[in-house]
Amino acid sequence: MHTLPYAPLRQRDWHGGPPPDWQPRFSGRQIRLARAVARQRSAAHAAVQRAQLALLLRRYPRIRSPEAARRLGQSANWVYRWRRLWATSGFVLEDKPRAGRPRVFSDMARAVVIAVACELPSQRQLPFSRHSATSIQEVVVGEGIMVSVRTVQRILAEDALKPWHYRSWIHPRDPDFQAKAAVILDLYQRVWQGRRLGPNDLVVCADGKPGIQARRHRVEPPRPGRRGRVESDYRRCGALQYLCAWDVQRGLPWGRCEAKTGIAAFGRLVEQVMGQDPYRSARRVFWIVDNGSSHRGRKAIDRLQKQYPNLILVHTPVHASWLNQQEIYFGIIQRKVLTPAAAHDLSELERRILAFEARSRARARPFAWRFTRAEFEHRLQELAA
Repeated sequence: MHTLPYAPLRQRDWHGGPPPDWQPRFSGRQIRLARAVARQRSAAHAAVQRAQLALLLRRYPRIRSPEAARRLGQSANWVYRWRRLWATSGFVLEDKPRAGRPRVFSDMARAVVIAVACELPSQRQLPFSRHSATSIQEVVVGEGIMVSVRTVQRILAEDALKPWHYRSWIHPRDPDFQAKAAVILDLYQRVWQGRRLGPNDLVVCADGKPGIQARRHRVEPPRPGRRGRVESDYRRCGALQYLCAWDVQRGLPWGRCEAKTGIAAFGRLVEQVMGQDPYRSARRVFWIVDNGSSHRGRKAIDRLQKQYPNLILVHTPVHASWLNQQEIYFGIIQRKVLTPAAAHDLSELERRILAFEARSRARARPFAWRFTRAEFEHRLQELAA
């Protein structure tokens, strides 16, 4: 078993004589649990040892306790005790609660620890960005309550408080956030202004990925037993901007690399897409874009609709780029093409990006977007409650 230490069995799996007195029987579910615990890196060492013993006894049920103890680096009494427990009381991996003095800390100490943990360090003029158990203990001791760092950790663990953990958060600032988001979610379900889109209506998401650097540094491929390596030192060889439009229904990316972003660069992307079928001959083509300067506001809507009468520009709310499916494709580009960031020059970087784009078109697959308008409104109701 690969979950057990590499210690070969002796010539026989018991030392002669009668078989062991206690021979527990394990069900398939119990063995699966033992295997999972034995492979789990975060499990307690004692639980892992018991799981390994169960797997060993399942494989060699007549093995004597001294031999099993030698295999696991434990004592024979330990093996005997767990064999007897499993044979008489059933299979468990956790130890029974042990007797001893209960934890002693006053309600006042508990209240002060929680109160300090729920404050920002700046409220007490402390030079920290976030609290730790040590900083909380120092503050509590300064209040005249003597507690140890371990006591602070126990109190925080009981209340599931981890003041050293942070999560980024953003609040919708667009006054029309709900209405604008609902329009885009409707388009993903092929609905516009309450009516179903026709077969000759298309939806496109567009955005730009600026500042992609070409970095020249040494890259070594992986080898057996060693990861690939990327040298930390590099030489910058310029940067380019990648503009792309994603066909929502067909799963096709259409993009181009530009020296800089702007109205002219975005206009060339629109011309590249709208100048070919089926977009040129479509009844309506809905372009979902963010509020970037190259396509923001009413002027951009009028300018593009004057050039392409069948184009309808739809803006996402401010700070809601997650509504744009083009961001999903950019994430794929980042993982598969741009990480690690290694290219000898801009031309090589551009060839790689466009080659991956052509590969994606050859294997077109739309994104399975499952977040609907109904679910969006339900989430807003939950937040408002």
